[in-house]
Amino acid sequence: MGSALGLGSQYPADHARPPAAHPPRQTSSVERDHFETLLSGLPPHVLLIEDDEGDALLVEELVEDSGVDVRLGRARSLAHGLYQLETERPQCVLLDLHLPDAQGLDALNKVLAKSAEAAVVVLTGLSEEQAGLAAVAAGAQDYLVKGRLEADVFMRAIRYAVQRKQTELAAAALQTGRLRAEENARLERGLLPTPLLLDDTVTVCARYRPGRAQALLGGDFYDVVQTSDGATHAVVGDVSGHGPDEAALGVCLRVAWRAFVMAGARGQELLDLLEKILVAERSGPEIFATLIAVTRRPGDPHISVRRAGHPGFLVRSSAGVRLEAVAGGPALGIMPDWDSDWPVTEIPVEPSGAVMLFTDGLIEGRTGPGSQRLDEHGLLDIARRHTDLPADAFVDTLIHTAQSLAADWGGLADDVAVLHLEWNSSP
Repeated sequence: MGSALGLGSQYPADHARPPAAHPPRQTSSVERDHFETLLSGLPPHVLLIEDDEGDALLVEELVEDSGVDVRLGRARSLAHGLYQLETERPQCVLLDLHLPDAQGLDALNKVLAKSAEAAVVVLTGLSEEQAGLAAVAAGAQDYLVKGRLEADVFMRAIRYAVQRKQTELAAAALQTGRLRAEENARLERGLLPTPLLLDDTVTVCARYRPGRAQALLGGDFYDVVQTSDGATHAVVGDVSGHGPDEAALGVCLRVAWRAFVMAGARGQELLDLLEKILVAERSGPEIFATLIAVTRRPGDPHISVRRAGHPGFLVRSSAGVRLEAVAGGPALGIMPDWDSDWPVTEIPVEPSGAVMLFTDGLIEGRTGPGSQRLDEHGLLDIARRHTDLPADAFVDTLIHTAQSLAADWGGLADDVAVLHLEWNSSP
């Protein structure tokens, strides 16, 4: 049902259009090119939802007079228009507010609900300008009064409506991205903790690099806790796999480790408890975790190390850097029904010495054809060339060099966690 004041009602569809009072306005080439390339270089698709044949003819003539290439579609009812919105996905909808099956803002709300991407320009009669303003307030990008249309104004309104809609969508995407980044940062906080230190006898340098593209989280985890007796406890672990489930399990194990340590669990008991947590929380029986845990008590000339299927670690001293690969037990979750044993090994460390724990992602990147990889001894060679660097530079140089060596062979595809502990004075 068309507007009583619609210009198109003066010229029924079966009569010829009278000569134009003014020659058609020539759209500038810059304006035309901008409009036609606004969306991937294709002519924009505009859907007219209008039941009045005269008003529909008016729109067709305005498009023709504009000189702009537009793919103009037509629906004679709201139901037909909603179907075309779903199947054809136009960039702009010209919506009459008086249709056989919908009136006013009800029609607009249904169009907006059906398509979040299309710009909407409502068409009103001369006496209905307030309805147009209400439509814009309700979510339309613009409104046009049928009795005041000229080709250049008409096409400019469509172009600006599409631009405004694209700006709105971009702003919404940015807001969504910002909220997602904030959420990821909160999740990252769970995986990348702040070391819980009671004094300045130990300095911590940690680095984390997820293997998944565009991810902040991976299955690797680490933590450092200094207990009330002055002992420093540290752990680095690696959950098998690279997906979000593994990342969540890594966070779970890290938090559990800290809680157990602060509650007084040590040694074999601590690893038994962690394995129980892993078995209870993992997504499948094939999931396991490796880890290495170290403890240094005040006054000890050594660190106590327990290893569960994990690579060795580096020890830095005044004599240089050495690799330690202590005896260990199976990865957590490999044999949960067996009484696994994770023996403790005491490794000498100077009063002002340092250790660097890492996950296998740092050493398993391919560095040549076939199965050639950096491995622990390759990492040791790099470390010995940079033994005099301070902690931050030392860690960053090792990671950067490993990345560079693997760059031509797929890069470091796995998660990488590195934890460097340096004692500042005799405990």
